[in-house]
Amino acid sequence: MIKIRVPARICFFGDHQDYLGLPVIAGTIDRYMQLKAKPIRSHEFQLELKDINSFRTVPLDTNGEKVAPGDYIRSAMAILLEKDFRFRQGYKIEISGNIPINAGLSSSSALTVAWIRFLVAIQEGRIRFTDSDIGRWAYEAEVRFFDQPGGLMDQYTIAQQGLLFIDTQHGKTERLKGRWGNLVIAESGMAKRTLDVLQNAKSYQQSALYRIKAQNPEFKIQDANVMDYEKYKGVIPEKYVRYWYATIHNYDITQKAKRLLKNENPDLMQLGELMNRHQKILEDHIGNTPREMAMMMDAARKAGANGTKIIGSGGGGCMVAMVEDTHKQDVITAFLDNGAKAAYEVKLTYPKV
Repeated sequence: MIKIRVPARICFFGDHQDYLGLPVIAGTIDRYMQLKAKPIRSHEFQLELKDINSFRTVPLDTNGEKVAPGDYIRSAMAILLEKDFRFRQGYKIEISGNIPINAGLSSSSALTVAWIRFLVAIQEGRIRFTDSDIGRWAYEAEVRFFDQPGGLMDQYTIAQQGLLFIDTQHGKTERLKGRWGNLVIAESGMAKRTLDVLQNAKSYQQSALYRIKAQNPEFKIQDANVMDYEKYKGVIPEKYVRYWYATIHNYDITQKAKRLLKNENPDLMQLGELMNRHQKILEDHIGNTPREMAMMMDAARKAGANGTKIIGSGGGGCMVAMVEDTHKQDVITAFLDNGAKAAYEVKLTYPKV
């Protein structure tokens, strides 16, 4: 039997930045998607997705033609077929986990990464690959194959694991040393609006950058700093200005967080303040935080959380809180008392050495 387990991920800093080629800081946590597979005689994959009570069969000779939107099982097979992978043995496969679905912890990317790891594991002969390859193939299967607006953060983080600074412009990652203390996840119970939020944020931020480059062709967002917000604000149409603010200031916050997290024991109060500033920008400028979730996070901070933020694209889903051990239960209770569906502690996971 083949057994594969991959973790969920949290974006701590840099939300809505990776599709602009700007860096993010993300990490994996101890919530998992698990895949179990047994060989069968049939010339097909028989998949049971237990968490959503779904069963399907996929022929081994499937290709990339007429793949339905969001069918990452077949898009991943199509991507690997292009890279000369072959599927000759049928399997009965069970996929399940404890990652909340459509909640911002990237259950879909965890499924895609687990699936690709399985497809690699069943290849005949020795296959040379890296965790970076797995992440890139998953990104191609989820985003590029369907021409979706997302970036590469989810797939790269889950495939490589740990706490990572990801240079999304070049697809490079750097491991960070910083310890977070305690992390609490709260499930709002509100479904995300991933594509709507992503499409608007990406389109408006790119439109702002287009106007700036029209005036200054030499401008590079990777070289920008907070002073550039006021410098170029006047050339941007009013409806894009708040997205331009988010682009510049979230980039600055991510760089400051990286400097803190390069130390093994960072100042958690400073880190929490940066997280709160990041959330304020997501809330006021990107507009991805429902009022109900903002109230939950406010209650968590009043209960002792150093920092809180929404996770993922937004519009619903989960939240994360940084807490000291002495306030952990108070923060969990605050989330629950203010409408969260569930709240619990999680820990960062790291790759096996």
